[in-house]
Amino acid sequence: MSDLLVVFLIAFSLALDAFAVSVAAGSYFKKATGRQKFRLSFHFGLFQGMMPILGWFAGATVVSYIKDFDHWVAFFLLAIIGGKMIYEGVSGEEEKVNKDISKGWSLMALAVGTSIDALAVGFSIGIMEGKILLPSLVIGIVAAAMSLIGIRAGEVFSSKFGDKMAIVGGIVLFIIGSKIVAEHLEFI
Repeated sequence: MSDLLVVFLIAFSLALDAFAVSVAAGSYFKKATGRQKFRLSFHFGLFQGMMPILGWFAGATVVSYIKDFDHWVAFFLLAIIGGKMIYEGVSGEEEKVNKDISKGWSLMALAVGTSIDALAVGFSIGIMEGKILLPSLVIGIVAAAMSLIGIRAGEVFSSKFGDKMAIVGGIVLFIIGSKIVAEHLEFI
């Protein structure tokens, strides 16, 4: 599997939280304005793109201490995040929209909340001594695009499809974590 394909799979997986929240927002708005669509997609993309960089700096600073078991750390981080996403998808927990979530603290909370997983992915890339700029850019662009798609889907369909997307994202993150371990142990 090529590195660029892995980056796109990671970006897609991370964007599924933003997509799910965007579907719910689109359902709530019923017909979101251009400004609402822009604010949500821009902030989701920005935070998804910046969080891996922050995580990477943290991961890069501790690499000398954990390089003998870094692949397991990356696996467990991705597995925990993936498990959380699967749990939320199965349990049906969703963000509740009480007002225009494309403004103020609501927007910031959603942008941070949907991008925390990207922080851990950046940390994983840092401890694996990987490059971060291209993955962060791809992650941000994919998140912004999927947010726009999610808003539109929410306008057309019910927000219930968001749960299923979180399950898919969790499974993909678990598979990527397993791939990191398998490559380190030279099974692949």
